Amino acid sequence: PLLLPPAMNREMWSHPATQRNVRQAAADGARVLAVGFGAQACGETGDGRMLQAPELLEEVIAALTPQTLAGRRVVVTAGPTFEAIDPVRGLTNRSSGKMGFAMARAARLAGAQVTLIAGPVHLPTPHGVARVDVESALQMQAALQGADVLIAAAAVADWRAAEVAAQKMKKDGSGLPPPLRFVENPDLLAAAARSPRAQAGQLYCVGFAAES
Repeated sequence: PLLLPPAMNREMWSHPATQRNVRQAAADGARVLAVGFGAQACGETGDGRMLQAPELLEEVIAALTPQTLAGRRVVVTAGPTFEAIDPVRGLTNRSSGKMGFAMARAARLAGAQVTLIAGPVHLPTPHGVARVDVESALQMQAALQGADVLIAAAAVADWRAAEVAAQKMKKDGSGLPPPLRFVENPDLLAAAARSPRAQAGQLYCVGFAAES
């Protein structure tokens, strides 16, 4: 395979002649890589930078990986969710998100169009993966759409507070916590597996469960 990583000034990159040549190179069988965005040697800022070395390495690995998921849309959930109790406290799960991020990278290398829905974690986005950051289970549920394959690797909190306090809850000296009422969060994977698209064979679901 022939990979072409463009590198030029932003105006050169956007010029119709350049774009015409890029389309021709792709039509001739070359794999024209995306360009980076940022400061350029000429002093301008914009599209046209060559990808960084780690990004180029990912593109080389992808070019040599069997494209078993080409044309597929894969959605991966990763990390914990955080369910607020008041502005400073909440319920969460112990999850680094590393497994979900690794699976998103692997799916992208295999040719899939990947969306990674990430709870609050501190991990870099895999190259070529679209990332959506969420906090709660309901936000994660709202982001689940448009997938051919759903890989549910997130550690979604089972419960959330029925009412979220607008102000920080204070100790009152009684030694007892304030009364809290919880409601069960939806089972995101089960709901997806019961959806009409899944029942029709248009959505393939993969799930994980952490046990004691």
